[in-house]
Amino acid sequence: MKKCTVVYNPNSGKYNKEELLPKIKKILEEYDYSVVIKETEYKGHATEIVKKCEHQDLLISIGGDGTFNEVMTGNFKRKKRLILCHLPSGTTNDIGAMWGYGKNIIQNLKLALDGEVKRIDICTINDRPFVYSAGFGKFMNIPYETPRELKKKLGHLAYIKEGLKDFFRKVKLYDVSYIINGEEYRGLFSFTLITNANRVAGINNFYKDIKLNDNRFEVLMCNITKLKDIIKTLYFFTLYDASKIPGFYFYKTDNLQIKFNSPLKKPLCIDGEALDDFSGKYNIKIDHDVYVLMPSKNINSLFV
Repeated sequence: MKKCTVVYNPNSGKYNKEELLPKIKKILEEYDYSVVIKETEYKGHATEIVKKCEHQDLLISIGGDGTFNEVMTGNFKRKKRLILCHLPSGTTNDIGAMWGYGKNIIQNLKLALDGEVKRIDICTINDRPFVYSAGFGKFMNIPYETPRELKKKLGHLAYIKEGLKDFFRKVKLYDVSYIINGEEYRGLFSFTLITNANRVAGINNFYKDIKLNDNRFEVLMCNITKLKDIIKTLYFFTLYDASKIPGFYFYKTDNLQIKFNSPLKKPLCIDGEALDDFSGKYNIKIDHDVYVLMPSKNINSLFV
């Protein structure tokens, strides 16, 4: 019998765990898995669970994008990595939507178990993994500053509410030096977004033709200072070629080095959470030794 551990975040989503967890256990047993379910109790607990657990045939994460980031971080701390599966139950669930999941967590589990194991590119920032996005600047603080209670009550609307507060704040410029594709640059930027995803902040097709195993990630840097122009440009960005939009600098790369030339006042955001690294120097690259079980639905469009 195969072994499976389920790491469940009880603070993510609105599911009744007394009903949900036995159903998940039953389905996994039907697929010939012996199952251990572990609930997270505090921030960073999922990382500890994954790091310390014995070898499993499959480890399933149930929670939001931040929970999956913790699970991925724990996997990176292991000598022998596990095959991961993520069942989204958070507020925005960009990863789950990109992979082809719906809103029913039981149906999502069946989709995954009937799906395929795929090798994916995972970006790291100073060797800390992030699954789909990292960034700094305007609006990037909203995911980790939105109160958890508000997210549980309002869902994705909580981010919109907090975003409206940030909307009228002055746009801060960051003095940044960076090296990308062998070229060195320096400039003032209002925000930067680093991703390996076609869905960001609930926006589908944020990028076109994204592949999760092409040894590249996408970098978007913006030097626009007027808020109304940022919003307008982001809208056009989802419709047109990013390289042709004034004020946006778009790259595809496998390595990016960023240096802040003045102290950071807010942490960078990775997978919706605050990065506890204020060094001001960041090296972003790709790790290839990651395998995930996912639904078959979007595989043809997401992989080379």
